[in-house]
Amino acid sequence: MSNLKILIVSPEVDPFAKTGGLADVAGSLPKALARHGMDVRIIMPKYKNIQNVDYLMDLPVEMDGHLETAIIKYSTLPVKEEEAHLNIPVYFIDNYKYFYRGGLYGHPDDGARFNFFVKAILSALPRMDFKPDIIHCNDWQSSLLPLFLKVKYEDEPFYRDTATIFTIHNLHYQGRFPKDILTTLNLNEKRFFNPEELEFWGQVNFMKGGIIYADLINTVSNKYSLEIQTPEFGEGLDGLLRKRSQDLYGIVNGIDYHKFNPETDENIYKNYSLDTIENKIENKYRLQEELGLPRKDVPVISLISRLVAQKGLDLVGQIMNDLLKEDVQFILLGTGEDYYQQMFSQIKVRYKDKAAIIIGFDPVLAQKIYAGSDIFLMPSKFEPCGLSQLISLRYGTIPVVHATGGLEDTIIDFPTDPEKGNGFSFKNFSVSDFWITLQRALDLFNNHPDQWRKIISNAMTADFSWDKSAKKYISLYEKALEKRKKDLLAKTG
Repeated sequence: MSNLKILIVSPEVDPFAKTGGLADVAGSLPKALARHGMDVRIIMPKYKNIQNVDYLMDLPVEMDGHLETAIIKYSTLPVKEEEAHLNIPVYFIDNYKYFYRGGLYGHPDDGARFNFFVKAILSALPRMDFKPDIIHCNDWQSSLLPLFLKVKYEDEPFYRDTATIFTIHNLHYQGRFPKDILTTLNLNEKRFFNPEELEFWGQVNFMKGGIIYADLINTVSNKYSLEIQTPEFGEGLDGLLRKRSQDLYGIVNGIDYHKFNPETDENIYKNYSLDTIENKIENKYRLQEELGLPRKDVPVISLISRLVAQKGLDLVGQIMNDLLKEDVQFILLGTGEDYYQQMFSQIKVRYKDKAAIIIGFDPVLAQKIYAGSDIFLMPSKFEPCGLSQLISLRYGTIPVVHATGGLEDTIIDFPTDPEKGNGFSFKNFSVSDFWITLQRALDLFNNHPDQWRKIISNAMTADFSWDKSAKKYISLYEKALEKRKKDLLAKTG
């Protein structure tokens, strides 16, 4: 295994800036790669909220016929004391015009912002003391980079041997913009505005650029890599993905086992392990007290999620009245679309003694909920990988999931396989199948304590650390370098 130089390009990285699971991946995978001896570095935008970073250099970036200044700053990725030897540089692309504003995405000029981000990276690297073997791009915000490398930097000696990986974390978000963005990108309309290139239903699709031009592509679970090649999950890009199927891989995400560890987690009420699982109930009682629920040993069912339709919240809403007629408690933490925020807020009003609904994002409370719950709901309509089910396993909180994408790859249905089962899953995305599956989980909790102990054991001993996934990424990087070499040989004759 060679010691590769790897640059991770991501629009968000935990703990600097986060909207979802991508930030967790971009903050955890580099540490696992470094533990395997890789020279890994990260680059991201410097958003308004990011403070205490040092100046490195500045340089001009050509933007739509004029020059903008990119200021390169740097810091290091924070690590726990036991990982202090892992020194992972993080570089930031700073520009007041593009990044000094509220929120990470969702601005009218996002196309120009992330065009600037990518151009600044490619301009800065030759001036830095780091020549990457692999540039690992993540989601549409960095998808122009493989395109620019092949189109604009084709004859640049510095980048000649550099291979690119493009990771699709969620195909739903593609970065689609009006045709005139091509002027900002300085790309020829005749060449690039057609279905074989960036055109997509009359718009320019950034993600298409990453899929077409990256050396290799991957998604965040094996199942999702197959699903996105079908019309049902392909979001209009299934034909292109089938065309590149030989270069498309699936690697399930891991979680940071130093951060998510009930034995050492400073955020939870009482630490525990599989050997001291009896201490888990103290987390339940303290959580009930904090959230104003009656203190009692009933099944506590939780959901921590972005409140969007993808997460299967319509199924949850439709079973809620039946569920809360039973002797259970329900806890939700999340923020998102007004429709779902209102729906769950009304449940809180109707079932004050049985439901705690917290609209917002609170990572410390999230840890307490993982530790203090018995059952975790994740009935997503589709789920590229999912991290919440992996965290819940780590804390001995049993997931009930829809068997799709990464949920199918990570959760083994206990009634089907009592030896290895670590949760409950249902195949048909329907209210009846979801309700039946949740009833099975409740029955096991209430009436079969030995089997419940077994499923907790299976959950807590499952290995979804980044170590396994990092090895697969290193193998993928080596494949990408091989492909790059072959392509160069074919090109030069």
